[in-house]
Amino acid sequence: MSKAKVLLIGSNATRIELQGGRTAATGQYLNETVVPAIAIIEAGYGIVLATPDGTKPHIDEISDTPDHFGGDRTAYDRAKTFYAQDPAMKHVRTLRSVIEEGLDQYAGVFVPGGHAPVVDLMQDPDLGEILRHFHERAKPTALLCHGPMAVAAAMPHAREFRAALIAGAPAKAAEWARGWQYAGYKMTVLSNTEEKIVEDHILHAKLYFNVVDALQTAGGDVITTKTDFEAHVVEDRELITGQNPRSDRPLAEKFVAALDRSLVSA
Repeated sequence: MSKAKVLLIGSNATRIELQGGRTAATGQYLNETVVPAIAIIEAGYGIVLATPDGTKPHIDEISDTPDHFGGDRTAYDRAKTFYAQDPAMKHVRTLRSVIEEGLDQYAGVFVPGGHAPVVDLMQDPDLGEILRHFHERAKPTALLCHGPMAVAAAMPHAREFRAALIAGAPAKAAEWARGWQYAGYKMTVLSNTEEKIVEDHILHAKLYFNVVDALQTAGGDVITTKTDFEAHVVEDRELITGQNPRSDRPLAEKFVAALDRSLVSA
């Protein structure tokens, strides 16, 4: 019997828009999904994986390497096996179905990164409903790397906000962001200098907007490290955010600690 259940929100996006009308393959990062998931389970919690359409998230091929596990082949193999075979990763629900069955049964929510959440999750109305539920009850809400961009879904006009960012209209985006529940929260997300490395060496093109700028436009107090790809986690009230792939373990530790505190105070 687990202590409680945690909702793991996955993306179904497989392509992301690039400037010039192109797109690039995308998905979730393997380590960002699996490392926290295993830590949550090992801490005694159960996991329910849910996505917008109820199908399993696609793992970004760029992340499918031992390099994202500190070069540890054993850890990488364990992660691959876990994602492929663990029941928690095989039985995927829709976001709508978990809402209809009741969100009160979940102690916390976690959103991993990869660019995918910037495509679908940040403008998904069901995720918006989920985030507002956890925010209103001050339940632990953790997001990693590009995952923190998903908190935009809680806005009253998340789709319009994203469309304004793509159109290069930050002032209009700020208007659409009015009433955002996380305005004024301290948070982190993949930094602009880290994103430039991704654009230059992986995407070979520019994205329509940087996630740091987007969250700042919405009213977030975004804090990033001066050193690229240095582990960094920010915790403010119920919100726990990690900056980059190397923040997977530190974020998991803070999230589990927050879940434990939440259970004690319940």
